Amino acid sequence: MKHALPRCVLAAACVVAASGATAQAQNYPDRPIRFIVPFAPGGTNDIVARLSGAKLSENLGQPVVVDNRGGANAAIGTEIAARALPDGYTLLVVNINFAINPAMMGKLPYDALQDFAPISLLATSPTVLASHPSLPVTSVQELIAYARAHPGKLNYSTSGSGSSTHIPMELLSSITGIRMMPIHYKGGGPALIDLLSGRVPVGFTTILSVLPHIRSNRLRALAVSSTKRSNALLNVPTIAESGVAGYEFVGWWGVVAPAKTPPAIVKRLHDDLVAALKAPDVQKRIADDGSEPVGSTPEAMRAFMLADIAKWTKVVKEGGIKVEGL
Repeated sequence: MKHALPRCVLAAACVVAASGATAQAQNYPDRPIRFIVPFAPGGTNDIVARLSGAKLSENLGQPVVVDNRGGANAAIGTEIAARALPDGYTLLVVNINFAINPAMMGKLPYDALQDFAPISLLATSPTVLASHPSLPVTSVQELIAYARAHPGKLNYSTSGSGSSTHIPMELLSSITGIRMMPIHYKGGGPALIDLLSGRVPVGFTTILSVLPHIRSNRLRALAVSSTKRSNALLNVPTIAESGVAGYEFVGWWGVVAPAKTPPAIVKRLHDDLVAALKAPDVQKRIADDGSEPVGSTPEAMRAFMLADIAKWTKVVKEGGIKVEGL
C-alpha cells in the first residue's frame, strides 16, 4: 500500500524547488545564449536577430550567438528550440511564418502556443513587391496585366514554400485571379540573390533586405503590402492603393523561449530586450530599414500570435490557398 507523503515533506520539497529556480534566475545568465534563427543566413530574419542579439548581449553581459537552422519552412529550427532545455540559454527568433505554418502545414512537430513562452515582439514591417528592371512592368496593374497575358509562365521568388514571401503573392493571385509560378528557395538570402540577378523577375521581399537595392536601382519597388505607405518608401504605393482593394500583409518578428522557462528568466529577457529596442541606435537602424520597433509584454505577444494564427487560418481556408509540397 502506498502512503501519501506528509504535508510538511511536500511543503519542504516545494520550497527546495522554488529556491533552486530562484537561484537559477539570480545567477542567470552565466554563459552564452543561443539565438536560433530557423532560416538560412543573409535574410531579414538573420539581420533582425543579429541586431537585437548584439544589443541584448550588451545588456546581459554574455555573448548571444546566432545559430541558423533553416529548412522545412522554419519547422526544423523551431522544433530544435521546442525541445531545448527551458533554462533561458536557447531562444528562438520567430516571424509571421510561426502563425502561418499551423494553417499551411497541417501536423507540425511542435505546438506554436503550447511549446513556447513568448518574450517580446521585436518589430513589424510590410513586405515589398519588387521586380527586376528587365521585367517590362512599373506598377501592380501592369504586373497583373502581364501575368494575365502570360498565364503560368511568370516565375516569382520566395524564401520557401508557405513562407512570408510566398503567402503575399498567393493572396494577390487569389484576389486578382492571376496565375504565376513560385520558385522556392531555402531562405530570403538565396531568393534575393536570384531576384537581383534577374534569374527570377519578381517577388515579395522584406524592406530590410531590399531597400539598398531599390535605392541603387538594381530592383524596382512596385508596391508595399501594408495598408499604409512605409516611411522608408513614401513614394511607393500600397497594393490596395494600386487597385487591389482589401489587400494587406504585414510581417513581424519576435523572440520566444521553450515552454516552462522560469518566469523570472522570461522577465529578465523581456526587460533587456525591450531596453535594447529602446536604444536610439537600434530604433534608428530599424526605422531606416523600413520597420517599426515594438517591444511588447509576453502577454501581449501571446494575444498577438493567437490573433494572427486565427487570421491566416481563415485566409488560407477561404482563399483555397495551396502550398506546393505541403
